[in-house]
Amino acid sequence: MVTLLPRLLGATLRRALQSSPVVVVTGARQTGKSTLAAAVDPSREYTTLDDIDALARAQAEPDAFVRGPAPMTIDEIQRAPALLLAIKRAIDRQRTPGRFLLTGSANLHLLKAVSESLAGRAVYLTLQPLTRREQLGLATPGCWEQLFDAADDAWPEIVRAGGADTEDWRALARRGGYPTPAVHLRDSDDRRLWFAGYTQTYLERDLRDLSSVASLVDFRRLMRATCLRLGNLVNQTELGRDVGMPQTTVRRHLGLLELSYQLALVPAFTAHRTTRLIKTPKAYWSDTGLAMHLADETEPRGAHLENLVLSDLLAWAGSRVDAPSIMYWRTASGDEVDFVVEWKGKLLPIEVKSSHRLRPDDARPLRSFLAHNSRRSRAGLLLHTGDEIAWLGDRILAVPWWRVI
Repeated sequence: MVTLLPRLLGATLRRALQSSPVVVVTGARQTGKSTLAAAVDPSREYTTLDDIDALARAQAEPDAFVRGPAPMTIDEIQRAPALLLAIKRAIDRQRTPGRFLLTGSANLHLLKAVSESLAGRAVYLTLQPLTRREQLGLATPGCWEQLFDAADDAWPEIVRAGGADTEDWRALARRGGYPTPAVHLRDSDDRRLWFAGYTQTYLERDLRDLSSVASLVDFRRLMRATCLRLGNLVNQTELGRDVGMPQTTVRRHLGLLELSYQLALVPAFTAHRTTRLIKTPKAYWSDTGLAMHLADETEPRGAHLENLVLSDLLAWAGSRVDAPSIMYWRTASGDEVDFVVEWKGKLLPIEVKSSHRLRPDDARPLRSFLAHNSRRSRAGLLLHTGDEIAWLGDRILAVPWWRVI
């Protein structure tokens, strides 16, 4: 019997069902949307449109399909986008909180249909791959909220008290966060086969009907090139040159990857007007295990540790009604901070180092950021792979990554 892991998004989903007539849960394929939807309230009427008979009924008689009074969960809603109009009519007749819970793998058709049919009637949530703490059975985010809420000098005690046990970050990067390879598969060859099947399904099922993808072979080469550049600024011209693709096609395909929750673009923090800043977004992937598979990499790099931190931040942000903004900071002179989290009017700069030995120069980017943004910023956080918790001069705390996420 497979144990169901509690999800960080679960509490937010239950709250949304108490206030909105429609809740839509999207995200990348295989993140656990169907499992979460079925588990959030077992008393709900549950239907999946992967069932051929259910799909046929939904397409033939959409109004009758959604007419029942019981709260209804419809899985894989993207298979019958016309059903959304019947849901709209049902809601307009009886606006009951939690009446419909819809899930679907994001694609252009679903996003467009939902936004047009259910405008003003739905709450939208995104389920990210499993975070590290979710894999450990904890439906809690990293200690980001505690760091924001506490005084800077209380941070060492917070991270000592809240951190899960240490582990090798490279093992976490290899298995990623999709439930099957992260939790249920222990062998690296089995994971490799799973990632290969996932990629093929994504290419053939999610993208096959999109006319803008002329060549799946070229599209896969672009995914590989992007995964080899995790943590880098998005340079569409350079990507196009490397994969033999026009820049306009690269831009369109990157948009598809972002809309289907494969590509995670981190925008630049540009609040300070007196410094020349880089405004191009940085590229990461939704899942480090899949990114390593697509890039044919066996050894994780520092960018994969950055990606793990980002994944935890994104899951935390998605679980909040007052969602924080996640950005990076880079000046034209070369100073760069991996992530800047803006929440409750404050800024938290985070630098990630895949080294277990701390050097004085490691804190230089954070010092530069604090010098430019001293009024709004909390102390800087330097995450590393060692065991030491230490202040590196004024207002910069070095912390092992595993004590935070």
